[in-house]
Formats: sequence, C-alpha cells, structure tokens
Amino acid sequence: MTVQPVLHVAVGVITNPSGAILITRRATQTHQGGLWEFPGGKVEAGETVEAALRRELQEELDLVVRAAEPWLQVRHAYARQSVLLDVWRVTAWDGAPWGREGQPLAWVFPTALADFAFPAADEPIIARLRQQGTQSAQHASSNGMLAAL
Repeated sequence: MTVQPVLHVAVGVITNPSGAILITRRATQTHQGGLWEFPGGKVEAGETVEAALRRELQEELDLVVRAAEPWLQVRHAYARQSVLLDVWRVTAWDGAPWGREGQPLAWVFPTALADFAFPAADEPIIARLRQQGTQSAQHASSNGMLAAL
C-alpha cells in the first residue's frame, strides 16, 4: 500500500457585509484547473496555518487579514495525493480583493455556490456554508425579519 503525500492548505472563507462569499477560479494549467475555489494556498514548512493564510491572501488577492478564526478542517484523498484543508473564517481585512495572478473572482451567496464547479475537497465547506445560510434565514424568518440570502 502506497502512502499518499498530504498537501496542507490554508483556506479563507471571506464574507462581505451583504453575506456573499469570495471565490476564485483556478488557472487552467494547474491541478483542478478551471474549477472555482475558496482562496488560500499551501502551508510552507515551519509556517503556521494563520501565517500561511495571511501570506496567501496578500499574494493572491492583495488583502491584509486583520482577523481570522479556525472554522473547519477537511481531509480529502485524490488519486495522486491527499489534502488537508484548514479552513478559516476571515472576519476583518483591509483592501479590495483583486486577482493579482490574473484569476477571476466572484462574490457568491451560499445558496448559489452549487452553480459553480468546485474541487471535490471543497464540498464539505460548501455544505456547511449553505447550512448556515439556511439556518440564518430560518432564524430571521422566525423573528419576523426578512432575510435575503
């Protein structure tokens, strides 16, 4: 039995004030190219997950993370390697995101994430975001408030 290498990835879930979530599209020449993803990247040797998240979001999106918190871990095995996604909610940042590497960006509400093609490893993130969006809508509705998701 061959042991697959594990790629440790810091992932940021960035939500704007209206509740939309930032996603980016992978370059076509990369692994899983053309699929959408939550921004982030590889945790380097000797680097903390939080430091990797801050570095990656600065390099990819020109965002300076002011506050973030651990939110979810996802382990997924692909045919040639396994990934460990350390997913963090980014709760405060400076800057306006733009694709510094030429990657397209989109702000998408949780209910619309199913309209985009993501790598299989991202499915638990999407499921949790959609569940939380549904719970927020139900809570707002039960309090007599109108919620737009």
